[in-house]
Amino acid sequence: MCKNKNMNNLNIGGVSLKSHAVLAPMAGVSDRAYRELCVRFGAAYCVSEMVSSKALSFNSKKSEELMEISDLERPCGIQIFGDDPKCMADAAKHALENKPDIIDINMGCPAPKISSNGSGSALMKNPRLCGEIVKAVTAVTDTPVTVKIRKGWDDDSVNAVEVAKICESAGAAAITVHGRTRQQYYKPPVDYGIIRAVRESVSVPVIANGDIDSAEKAKEVMDITGCDLVMIGRATLGNPWIFSQINAYLENPNVKIHTPDLEERLGVMIEHIGKMVEYKGEHMAMLQARKLVVGYFKGMKGAAALRNEAGKIKTLDDLYELRQKALSLQ
Repeated sequence: MCKNKNMNNLNIGGVSLKSHAVLAPMAGVSDRAYRELCVRFGAAYCVSEMVSSKALSFNSKKSEELMEISDLERPCGIQIFGDDPKCMADAAKHALENKPDIIDINMGCPAPKISSNGSGSALMKNPRLCGEIVKAVTAVTDTPVTVKIRKGWDDDSVNAVEVAKICESAGAAAITVHGRTRQQYYKPPVDYGIIRAVRESVSVPVIANGDIDSAEKAKEVMDITGCDLVMIGRATLGNPWIFSQINAYLENPNVKIHTPDLEERLGVMIEHIGKMVEYKGEHMAMLQARKLVVGYFKGMKGAAALRNEAGKIKTLDDLYELRQKALSLQ
């Protein structure tokens, strides 16, 4: 287990990691373009958008595309979800065709369309099934298998420690814990105490997740939970350099944290969306970009007007024009 900040010992199932902050899987966000960007900025590893095991059984082209991995984003995990052990094992075998460094199992998604079908966070209501799924997946691969869980389903069923122990016994190589129940969704507060309890109950690495939005917060959460790894999702939106900030701060808390100026921030935005266009085609990429570029405008003068304009972009040229407008407003 990773019990210190010695990077030489930081690994998951033999996959060596060079830093302490992980990019969380986020539907519609953590695609290949964004994963490459975050790894370049120092993410320890990244995880794909979640892939439906059921969709894979029907040879879904979209699901296949979600699992594509490039060498520029490694280490990279593919996250799968579902509630049937055999179907999940088949999905894992399918994912292995893309040579992921890690297979991650989603047991924490709170979205109704996922949990109402017995998947995601609904699995927390059936710890035995959680173990059966992990056991089935680990049986078909030597690639490290990790799980992402929550505090529990609701305040009356806080069972993260129980589920973590079962998953470890079934072969999980690491466990990510989001310190909220499914009932809470993303509402405060985050219970970092439950993450520490999980950390103290298992011998595999535990990754802390929930409201980590700065280098200082990452260090604070690591100190509270005893975890050597944190997973960051929403706070990376329009802010992929949070990984390099965390890395620098953990190495030297007295260092001045680099904050990108306007030119750099908007330059990264263009690079990010440009890669999406390259990988997906302009039409699809720009539709998805509308909700992504707003993060890059956070805190700027005229941010509300820029967000409104972002909802109308159709081409990469439109985005170039929006960047110029943003610069002119400052």
